[in-house]
Amino acid sequence: MRIFLLVLLPSLLLFNCNGLAQKKEQSSFNVTKSDKEWKSILTEKEYYVMRKEGTEPAYSSKFNFEKASGTYVCKGCETPLFKSNHKYDSGSGWPSFYQTIDENVSYSIDYKIGYARTEEHCSNCGSHLGHVFNDGPKPTGKRHCINGITLKFVPN
Repeated sequence: MRIFLLVLLPSLLLFNCNGLAQKKEQSSFNVTKSDKEWKSILTEKEYYVMRKEGTEPAYSSKFNFEKASGTYVCKGCETPLFKSNHKYDSGSGWPSFYQTIDENVSYSIDYKIGYARTEEHCSNCGSHLGHVFNDGPKPTGKRHCINGITLKFVPN
């Protein structure tokens, strides 16, 4: 039994790594507000998605087919998150980007649906944005699948 544990334990530790070591995880944010303050500036749906890590219905965002040039910023604190030239139609039903604006998006692990997914947050206020997947286009191979309700569009 001891030999089994000596062989199995290192294997479990080795294969249990999820590759987030190179992604920015953050537990404290520059913008902090109470629930009451967030509820006073966000709609009920925005609050549910951004502060309670909910998901808006697929194909419900006005940004799904937005083609204008500009920057998508966090609706909670106006931190720039994504550039329009990094947006693409993933067919998923949510606005998708293959690249973030560096350092403005942080990550955590989400097990809500029974397996690990990489969740994205605004690095400035901690608002839940969506999830990132490894099935996007080149050059990054990433699909940042974002709840449009968390975004505000600032045209160039």
